[in-house]
Amino acid sequence: MDPGFAPAEIVVLILALLAGGLATGFLAGLLGIGGGGVLVPVLFETFSALGVPESVRMHMVLGTSFAVIVPTAWRSFRGHLAKGAVDTDLLRRLGPYLVAGVVAGAALVSTASGTALKWVWIICGSLLAVKMALGRDDWQLGNDLPRRGVMRAIAFAIGVISTLMSIGGGMFFVSVLTLYGRSLLSAVATSSGFGPMIAVPGLIGYIWAGWGAADLPPLSLGYVSLLSAAVIIPASVFAAPYGVRTAHGIPKRRLELAFAAFLALVATRLLISVL
Repeated sequence: MDPGFAPAEIVVLILALLAGGLATGFLAGLLGIGGGGVLVPVLFETFSALGVPESVRMHMVLGTSFAVIVPTAWRSFRGHLAKGAVDTDLLRRLGPYLVAGVVAGAALVSTASGTALKWVWIICGSLLAVKMALGRDDWQLGNDLPRRGVMRAIAFAIGVISTLMSIGGGMFFVSVLTLYGRSLLSAVATSSGFGPMIAVPGLIGYIWAGWGAADLPPLSLGYVSLLSAAVIIPASVFAAPYGVRTAHGIPKRRLELAFAAFLALVATRLLISVL
């Protein structure tokens, strides 16, 4: 990492991380997501500016994102739980399969290249952008969730993909639950409960996968930048309750469109970096 940053540049980087942390926490509470969709591009640009080697840059982005998602996702979940909107029975039934998917995803991270991880983000981020742009919460495949075997497979797959993207999985779970008859508010609240189940083992997985790796920047624990996490976490935890409060009070269509455009820009940025 380049140590020759001027004080003004350091201030700009810290402000960018703080802004990313605030946006991460707010969106975690508002949309029931872990916030990685916002944080990953912020960290990618920050680590690029800091000169983190390409060989570990995307791994560091994703691992550090998980470090922030852990407290943010927990704060978001507690907020929705306090309002009585979380389906705790569904969390208990699908939790073990979700965690198994996270473990499988962490195993893939230990062997995946930075380019492969970028492609996962490009493809899945683009699909999420399309989904949020369409905003059709009235689309349904049924009035109740599929049989248990199907839901277990879905939970496992979400665990794998969420780990490779370093997101809390909320965007995927909200889509599944609303497609099968759950109200948007109920889907958001319940999805917030899956965030900690992904974030905690995901964080451990990135620490394990990066343990002893070459070219890690200073103050790293595996693929986790402790310095970046220390700046972002307080801001994200602070902002999460405001997102929860907003989710229970106003329509979110405009924000969905803005977030869809944001995801599309991120996917395009990462696509340019691999071409």
